Amino acid sequence: MSDLVHIEDDIAIPASQVVRNPSDDWFSEKLKPYYIVTADGQSRRVSADTDPDLFWAIRGGGGNFGVVTRFIFKMHELGPVLIGSWTYPVAEARSVLQRLNDLARVAPREVTAGIILSPGELVIVAVCSGPLANSGDAIAAYGALGQTESASVGEMTFLDLQRIFDEHMAWNRRYYMKGLFLQEVDAAAIERMVDGAASAPAAEAEYYVVQLGGAVSDIDEDATPYSGRSAGYYCLMGMTWDDKKDDEKFVGWSRMVAGHMTEIAMRRNYVNEQAEAGKEIARAAYGEGKYSRLAKLKAHYDPTNLFRLNQNIEPSL
Repeated sequence: MSDLVHIEDDIAIPASQVVRNPSDDWFSEKLKPYYIVTADGQSRRVSADTDPDLFWAIRGGGGNFGVVTRFIFKMHELGPVLIGSWTYPVAEARSVLQRLNDLARVAPREVTAGIILSPGELVIVAVCSGPLANSGDAIAAYGALGQTESASVGEMTFLDLQRIFDEHMAWNRRYYMKGLFLQEVDAAAIERMVDGAASAPAAEAEYYVVQLGGAVSDIDEDATPYSGRSAGYYCLMGMTWDDKKDDEKFVGWSRMVAGHMTEIAMRRNYVNEQAEAGKEIARAAYGEGKYSRLAKLKAHYDPTNLFRLNQNIEPSL
């Protein structure tokens, strides 16, 4: 199995999510080296050879250790990319998602899937890269999970892909999203998602689930601060709206459904998609071992906690 969308949290990148080669690794794992300005004003060239501790910390430690000003990016040939999108009736969501979960278990590494479930529709997206993308056969099964209402299969440029959420996630709109890792989209997850979507206060509510695995899980869990390499999926749930008067209602729903999903989620989390900040969120996301190591490095590189407007890691010896 492989993975879809998301960028690691150690570099400031536009918030639109990108589809990358499912056989490849996270964005931050291609960066060799970084150039970073730390709290003491020093500009450093950081790599696994020159400063292995700081190099480890900033590949998942958020903005806690400095400002990255430049980086060298290791490129990979992506090859052809084929993207399919199918809309299914919400009434069939339980059966469609169960079939998707079964299909994802046996999918080739070059194929990855995504789910967008809202009160009005269920959209399944499949992406294939490399030689398999020369034929639609590799993703055809994702359009046969039930009775589709609409379908599209074709190529998409990287630039068009980057613009796909521009209108929905425009500046000055109001957002509340919380995320968590799932091992599978199993019966317990499906039930919570379907029930949550049905209880949503507006059509803009959604569950956005992306398949993980692939090269992300090839790397040891302790190789970077980023946690959750054994996860099968990352699930985001929340709302997008425009009127401030809806804040309480929409944030309340988002917190409620996130709480229900947390009951079955994996213990570790991704610090960037939590809607709220606080040291307990960071500590829980990284786990005690990684958090402790990060806190000691923070004490060395930023003892006054200058870089604190984030999921903060407090300096601690």
